[in-house]
Amino acid sequence: MQTLTDRQHEIIDAAGLLLTRSGVNGLTIKNLAKEMSFTESAVYRHFQSKEEIIVTLLNYLNEKIVIECKKASQEKEVEDKLIAIFQNLFRFFKAHPHFVVVVFSDGLMEESQAINAGILRLMQSKMFYIMPIIMEGQQSGKFTKKLSAEQLIHIIMGAVRLQMFKWRLSSFEMDLEKQSKPVLDAILQLISTER
Repeated sequence: MQTLTDRQHEIIDAAGLLLTRSGVNGLTIKNLAKEMSFTESAVYRHFQSKEEIIVTLLNYLNEKIVIECKKASQEKEVEDKLIAIFQNLFRFFKAHPHFVVVVFSDGLMEESQAINAGILRLMQSKMFYIMPIIMEGQQSGKFTKKLSAEQLIHIIMGAVRLQMFKWRLSSFEMDLEKQSKPVLDAILQLISTER
């Protein structure tokens, strides 16, 4: 786990807020310094570049996602594990909406290979925790075997990603947890053999 100083934490939070308001082009060291009432050199004491700030933000986000997924995997029933992963993530993002923007920022994936690798790690972390749950559900006969576990993950992740995108488009006004409950219920209906 990456240890951030309080100041580094403030900087990545401010970077997330700038990404939310201005997109990737608005996230510059100059704008970041202005946002924080710092000098540019003060930002450079903690990070060497904009890329390093974004990569650190992605790594921090990945660590938080892993923590939320681990909590969910403690549930007893396979359906509860799957729902808990997304409920935990929705609660986290609701408390930290600027982090969701990192994944959806236009142009972010064209910034650098290091940033692309950070985004890929986020996706892989979620899949790492969801795949065994889907496989357990299929092996126990609770989830359909008509589609592979990988196909089911793509369907689930696509539906969840759409909810996150709608939330962002609503300027985070939509009640993410409340509006996502019917979607999670529908996902369970689609993949379940018992419903």
